Amino acid sequence: MDDFPIDKVHISGATLASLLHRTAASPADLHGFLFGHATLSIPTPLSDDSTSAAATQIITATITSFLSLPSHLPLPPPSPSPSTASLLGWFSARRKTPLRPSLRDSTTTLTLSSSLSLAFTPQNSTISLPPSLFLLLTTPSQDQLIHTHEYKAFQYRIPAYSFEPKSLTIINIGPSFRSQFDFFVPNAPFPFMDFEPRGSDAMAEDDKEQTLGSTKRNLVNQKQLDMHAEGFDIHRLNKLVGTEAANYTNELEDLYGKMLAKIDGLSRSVELTSAKVLEQENHNMRLRYKVAGLE
Repeated sequence: MDDFPIDKVHISGATLASLLHRTAASPADLHGFLFGHATLSIPTPLSDDSTSAAATQIITATITSFLSLPSHLPLPPPSPSPSTASLLGWFSARRKTPLRPSLRDSTTTLTLSSSLSLAFTPQNSTISLPPSLFLLLTTPSQDQLIHTHEYKAFQYRIPAYSFEPKSLTIINIGPSFRSQFDFFVPNAPFPFMDFEPRGSDAMAEDDKEQTLGSTKRNLVNQKQLDMHAEGFDIHRLNKLVGTEAANYTNELEDLYGKMLAKIDGLSRSVELTSAKVLEQENHNMRLRYKVAGLE
């Protein structure tokens, strides 16, 4: 099992919020396992410099879920992870301690990293990676009026027997999440549309000779088109194809602006949904406390 460096560590905003909430609601320190997946990719930078360096392979680890238990209980022996979620490493959440790994953290991470049965294969690759990630969460050593959390990600490098700090990127929060779409490939292209330049007389003749079947076919095509470009009929989009496309730049910019507005609306919807999920988790936690007689 080789020791490859992990270039990027990502975690969703909902997963990090849930982990921080679990840490704050717990009466004691926590630790547990981190699950997710890793991907091997080759970024292709857009550059007009012919002397630019060749693209290199990068490994991105994405944390999607976790399993926690009080830190006074030992971590159970993890079983080999299913293909849908690999064991990436573990985390430790403690209060009023420095934001650096301890000797115990090093021993636990070395045990996980040395287990051949826990190794996993990143997507788009044939290499094998150990669960070497470690996420440390702490609170400030001095009491503050505002409750805050500090966190930092590490990768344990077996040859050096040391922790290597890694930047933790929170996806779906702020403008930094846009980097997730660097290698986006659309899988829902525009429907195929025949474009044949015709004169006004020919178009008038076609209108007269339309049958019921062709009318239904046009309605189906229009509905498919509306799913991708609301407010743009086929005749307007035809102007964006062919020799006259340069004369209709404003049409394309208007379409692009509406697409951006839709994406912004979806982003706001995701933000509101995450807030509702957190509110529901807080409500469930209060109910559990009430049932347990802790209130």
